[in-house]
Amino acid sequence: MSKNQFANEKVMEEYLSALLTEDAVIEQVQRQAVARLLEEAKPHIPVPPPAPALQDEGATADTTSVSVPDEEPEYRKGKFQALYFEVAGLILAVPLTELGGIHKMDKTSPLIGKPDWFKGVMLHRDEKLKVVDTAQWVMPEKYTETLAESLNYQYLIMLENSGWGLCCESLVNTVTLHQDDVKWRESHGKRPWLAGLVKEKMCALIDVGALVALLEQGLGSKDAD
Repeated sequence: MSKNQFANEKVMEEYLSALLTEDAVIEQVQRQAVARLLEEAKPHIPVPPPAPALQDEGATADTTSVSVPDEEPEYRKGKFQALYFEVAGLILAVPLTELGGIHKMDKTSPLIGKPDWFKGVMLHRDEKLKVVDTAQWVMPEKYTETLAESLNYQYLIMLENSGWGLCCESLVNTVTLHQDDVKWRESHGKRPWLAGLVKEKMCALIDVGALVALLEQGLGSKDAD
């Protein structure tokens, strides 16, 4: 095992231990080829239009006014499919119904005065996609220079039609999940971006609506805690 691999596993263990205290429940779920997802995510998925810019430069983020959607998402009404993707040794999941597309990472143009986790804007077919350094946003307390240098972002996971995208190093696979496969977040106070934890993978299931709301306000994962 390489030092980097060992370090990534330690990051994953420490992070997940802070989110969940109970033992993992190992269950079998149907795995699908990522190639199929990529095929389905080709040009017929419309490119999300640019969303409103982040708050004005120099403005102070008000962590007490975080507004997140109240409507229950479609995936809470029965079984649903989700995409697993990897970032710095962490496996994250996003419901396919809230996936706006998948793009290969390309050059980003940074913007002055934006949060550190905002990598910049990536052009795709004349559209400006807003790129989030996922590792830095999700676990800023673990984000060191060494970790930053080890990252190898390959894809951009688009969030609905928001224009926001999460960097990821690799696409793992897609799965069909039932409601019992997820330990749903009960408190609506801390970590509004976390819908729950997928027990089989011990990974965070992203609440896309809440995450987009935080990003639009220029807030990081810790700002809303």
